[in-house]
Amino acid sequence: MAAFLFKTEPTTYSFGDLTRDKSTVWDGVKNPLALKHLRSVRKGDTVAIYHTGDEKQVVGLAVADSDPFPDPKLGDPKRVVVRLKAGREFPFPVPLATFRTDAVLKSADLARLPRLSVMPLTGAQHERMLECAGLGAKR
Repeated sequence: MAAFLFKTEPTTYSFGDLTRDKSTVWDGVKNPLALKHLRSVRKGDTVAIYHTGDEKQVVGLAVADSDPFPDPKLGDPKRVVVRLKAGREFPFPVPLATFRTDAVLKSADLARLPRLSVMPLTGAQHERMLECAGLGAKR
């Protein structure tokens, strides 16, 4: 399974909203590179949820509950969405500053392409993020 990071403005839709709703259709992605990454998501992939705005931190995990499919609201086959299922909230959110300074995480797109809303994480980046969040082998 692959790992991805999705960004959201928490005043619009937060990880807490996803937890309350249990699942959602992740829509609104317009950037061509973000759409390319979204098209590579597969059911069962892990998705880290990052809060933008004042928070600037990864706050929890979700699971892709579908492969990408055309956004039914738009009728444009190039604009895709995925269904997400709520996962686990992080005991310790992982701030953007950690992504910028950590030896493993600083190569992640989050540190290099700050406006990208959907991005893949390597296995090493995903494991290190979990460690920083208090869910891995080290803290």
